[in-house]
Amino acid sequence: MRNVKLIIEYEGTQYAGWQIQPNAVGIQQVLQNAIAEITGEQGLNLIGSGRTDAGVHALGQTANFTTNTSIPAADLVHAVNTNLPDDVAVVHAEDVAGDFHARYSAKSKTYRYSILNQRVPSPIHRRWWHLVRKPLDLEAVRTAAPHFIGWHDFAAFQSKPIGARSAREISMLVIESAAPEIAIYVAANGFLYNMVRAIAGTLIEVGLGKRTPESILELIASGDRSAAGPTAPAQGLCLMEVEY
Repeated sequence: MRNVKLIIEYEGTQYAGWQIQPNAVGIQQVLQNAIAEITGEQGLNLIGSGRTDAGVHALGQTANFTTNTSIPAADLVHAVNTNLPDDVAVVHAEDVAGDFHARYSAKSKTYRYSILNQRVPSPIHRRWWHLVRKPLDLEAVRTAAPHFIGWHDFAAFQSKPIGARSAREISMLVIESAAPEIAIYVAANGFLYNMVRAIAGTLIEVGLGKRTPESILELIASGDRSAAGPTAPAQGLCLMEVEY
């Protein structure tokens, strides 16, 4: 029995998220079907590094599955992709140790939240970028960003409360810009439900002058989700990389 690790890219617009859904199409199901078509194995369980929600994209989602197939890992990439739709692709495959687990072995994940800061919408950007029409004060956003770094209880930035387990360590939060495009990169040892999108929504409010950069520390300490900014739309979020 082999344990195979995959790195997967997908555009999540047409999907109900990563996880298999009873009444909708999840990316996990699409991939499992494609792999089963190649290996002939039924009941295959593809384990993802974590769930991405409906409309969220990935350039570096990681998954693993066990199999008895003799197809070399490099050949699996092409073989599986022949059975996938155009908006999902396996970009890498390799054999890994039997105890590798895409979710539990992960040490860090990096997400990018993409903002298009201009008055008019862009048909080209519409599926990957969140349109913010009013000008954002990037200096204020960059001043606020370091307040998120470190170990904190991020209860104020989660959509589904899980109590005492809401502490996470953000190791990086970087703002990159090339007008009118703004990208927020966040890396952490784990993320709460909608955490990155809530952080993005809060930083957008800082950029719009609705809250000060210094207010972030007080907001984190409050643990009050209603005090933070809105959950930014899904299409701006992309899972970039999972580190092991």
